Amino acid sequence: MLVATYFYFLTANIDSDSFLKAEWKNLALFNYVVDAKILEKYIPAGTEIDIWNNKCYVSLVGFMFKNTKVLGVKIPFHVNFEEVNLRFYVKRFENGEWKRGVVFIKEIVPKKAITFIANTLYQEHYESQKMKHEIIEDDDTQTFIYQWKNKEQWNTIQLETEKNPIEIEIGSEAEFITEHYFGYTKIDNETTFEYEVQHPIWEQFKILNHKVHIDFQENYGNDFEFLETTIPTSIFLAKGSAIEVKNKRKLEIADLFTQRGLNYEY
Repeated sequence: MLVATYFYFLTANIDSDSFLKAEWKNLALFNYVVDAKILEKYIPAGTEIDIWNNKCYVSLVGFMFKNTKVLGVKIPFHVNFEEVNLRFYVKRFENGEWKRGVVFIKEIVPKKAITFIANTLYQEHYESQKMKHEIIEDDDTQTFIYQWKNKEQWNTIQLETEKNPIEIEIGSEAEFITEHYFGYTKIDNETTFEYEVQHPIWEQFKILNHKVHIDFQENYGNDFEFLETTIPTSIFLAKGSAIEVKNKRKLEIADLFTQRGLNYEY
């Protein structure tokens, strides 16, 4: 609780454009094509579903936070840790162009202070669970394992890949999944939080084998129970990079419905 209190006072009066700097490493992305109607109640005001080749996606993503700094400060015991999230893809029109972003159904981390601050200050959807990860390497392959414990049951995602990274092709499904540079949070039907995530274009590793063992209903609710019996449409392992989260702002009703010339009456 002392760490949470320290974290709270550090972040409560943020006046810097840049909030967080870190490295996101070894991102395991399991992508599912779903009916967009399932996501309607989760869509933040002022955004709409972003699709690729007439397909609507949700992604289960496991990765490592490394060298994490909040406002330039490394918080004790909160520098390196796992995260697993379930997300979908949206876009928002502003100043004559589309911003492509993600919306998180839930973000699972092992650190209670992060969950407390994210949910209290920013009304995000974080949850704390016991987590662990492992990387197994041999001469030709590497295996990445992310696990978290929910009600005494361990959930697992696992990928075996080749060791040499390859480019993510422009216009590909992998580019669509990885190249969304904004985050959106639904506060209520009239208010949305927006933030920007900056990072270079990532590389990926060719997938050889994979394993998914997750209780989707227990972790994400009845809306996503069907994913337990759904085969991922695609699977990627992105190498990752340094990232920066900045420009967090609250978008209220006037901001959300004027950018495309909409005559919205409140």
